[in-house]
Amino acid sequence: MIKSLTTLFLFASLFSTELDAQSTNSFGVKGGANFTFFKVAEGSFGDNPETATGFYFGGFIDFGVDKSLSIQPEVLYIVLNDFNFINAPIYMKYEVGQNLNLLVGPSLNYFFDFFVNKFKVRGDIATSFQFTESLDFHLKYTLGFQEITPNGLFIGLSLKL
Repeated sequence: MIKSLTTLFLFASLFSTELDAQSTNSFGVKGGANFTFFKVAEGSFGDNPETATGFYFGGFIDFGVDKSLSIQPEVLYIVLNDFNFINAPIYMKYEVGQNLNLLVGPSLNYFFDFFVNKFKVRGDIATSFQFTESLDFHLKYTLGFQEITPNGLFIGLSLKL
């Protein structure tokens, strides 16, 4: 599964750079800390924690639409205590101020270690601040729509390659 997503991500990034030599498309890597909040009253999550802390890493492609608007899909691998999952948000990214962006969109998730229905859809809202042309700080909140889907807070850095 991870190999297939990585291959798809690399193919999309190569294809997007071949479309237009003067396009504003870019790609990069990101990672950081993940704080997850379970909103489950009953369940088998080990010791039934209310919160858990982990980390994430992955990549993104930023497809420029115009000067201040882009579409940014991502693929992130998340490690959280004893379980792992893949998070694939698809953001609409809008520059709201100088070096400040707002990102919003659906988040597709595949949970390896628990849940009978391992595929979940969540909603994300995020912000990022660009320190330089290639380095930014991002903060996002992920909201689970189903009863046993965890919410999460992600804090990290992105690097355009």
